[in-house]
Amino acid sequence: MLKLILIGLKDLKLGFRDRAALIFMLLAPFLLTLGLGAATGRFSGNDANPGLRDIPVVLVNLDNEALGDALVDLFRSDELSTLLAPSEADTAEAARRFIDDDQAAAAVIIPAGFTASIIPSDGQTLSDEALTIEIYANPARPTSSGVIQTIVEEFLSRVETGKIGGEVVILQLLESGRLPYEKTAIEAAGREMGERIVEDDSDAAIMLLKSASGGEAVQFDVLAYMAPGMALMFLMFTVSNGGRSILAERAQGTLPRLLVSPTNPAQVLGGKVFGIFLTGVAQVGILILASTTLFQLNWGDPLGVVVLVLATVFGATGWGMLLTAFARTPAQVSTIGSALMLTFGILGGSFIQISMLHPSIQLLSRITPNAWGLDGFTTLALGGGLADITRPLVALFVMGAVLFTVSVVMFGKKNLMKK
Repeated sequence: MLKLILIGLKDLKLGFRDRAALIFMLLAPFLLTLGLGAATGRFSGNDANPGLRDIPVVLVNLDNEALGDALVDLFRSDELSTLLAPSEADTAEAARRFIDDDQAAAAVIIPAGFTASIIPSDGQTLSDEALTIEIYANPARPTSSGVIQTIVEEFLSRVETGKIGGEVVILQLLESGRLPYEKTAIEAAGREMGERIVEDDSDAAIMLLKSASGGEAVQFDVLAYMAPGMALMFLMFTVSNGGRSILAERAQGTLPRLLVSPTNPAQVLGGKVFGIFLTGVAQVGILILASTTLFQLNWGDPLGVVVLVLATVFGATGWGMLLTAFARTPAQVSTIGSALMLTFGILGGSFIQISMLHPSIQLLSRITPNAWGLDGFTTLALGGGLADITRPLVALFVMGAVLFTVSVVMFGKKNLMKK
């Protein structure tokens, strides 16, 4: 075990002595984060609470009933007054033109009959499926439109929860005999439950602005999305560069010469992998400390951040090892690694929010450590704790374990210790 640790520490030192590697590991993600932050206005002005503000959103309320009005009131509520700058349009076509002309981040189109599809009126039969609220997003403003989508999804989630809860209550009243099996009585009870849904949603606390633990508002900082995205994208360069060094040392005969000492192949390979893991942890850790110190960026719960960093680097290292086991030469690792870094960056949400991609692409993004890591970091930045990121943590640890197992099998067939 000591030999494995010493080999890993040696590779960590060598990695941070490579000036070219340092540029891609630290300087490039830092500068990109800085540039994106400046472009989005993160560093403009002297606002004590920097972040997303006055997001322009166009509302089209074709419903003009209880739930449609409740959603409009929510967008115009005092709690969201600094985050959103809502306006209204008469038609869906007019709202879409605003988005096409880049005058707003998204349009929220509430269809006619939306309330009636959930809360039946007198003599009306409830349809099997509720009408869908359309979000017409601006692809040039992925973060802002993502915030709007989160608000609508939270509203719909509360409506659906209230609807199911109301159905359960009515069913229990019928079974207990407290509610007669009469159509008029059941309809009246359903309308009463619907009115309660509207009341609950008009006062609903949006998850985007609340911490999971206490209820104090959390200012959403656009840099809390960009900084992890850039760090995770360039993490893939670090792990692939570490894999390239393994093949380079094999070609130079360094790995076979290590076996002259009382060190077995498992210790040598394990030490090299441990060195890649340590380098990735150091890279992400330095970027977190730098952004916290220079930009006062709040990454969230410290324990959650530490565990998530370890899990993300573990998953990324698994991909780096699979790439190394698959490639034949150091040049192949460099070429494929660069392509993988950019591909995972796009799929994982470093450039555009995953929710704006096609559903099939969203599903494909789950093979990347970037997507899971970014989910976790965003949750922590919005006030979540370690318990709230269990899903991405489990996914990342499983991903790393599976990839490491496949890599070990391929390394065994490749006999990496022979020149």
